[in-house]
Amino acid sequence: MFRLFSLIFSIAGATCAGIGVVIALVIGQDTLQPILAWAAAGSVVGLIASWVVAKMILANEAA
Repeated sequence: MFRLFSLIFSIAGATCAGIGVVIALVIGQDTLQPILAWAAAGSVVGLIASWVVAKMILANEAA
């Protein structure tokens, strides 16, 4: 489970963090603190999404 989760997170985490940075810049927050906060929030979303996707893949594999 952890290997699959790590593989998915390496892609989804970076993608969601990048989306968070883009959101911060689009809404006009162009200083360091808001950009880092949005990137961290995106990374958390990527973490949760990776966990759910890995769990769903393993559940379908076992069935």
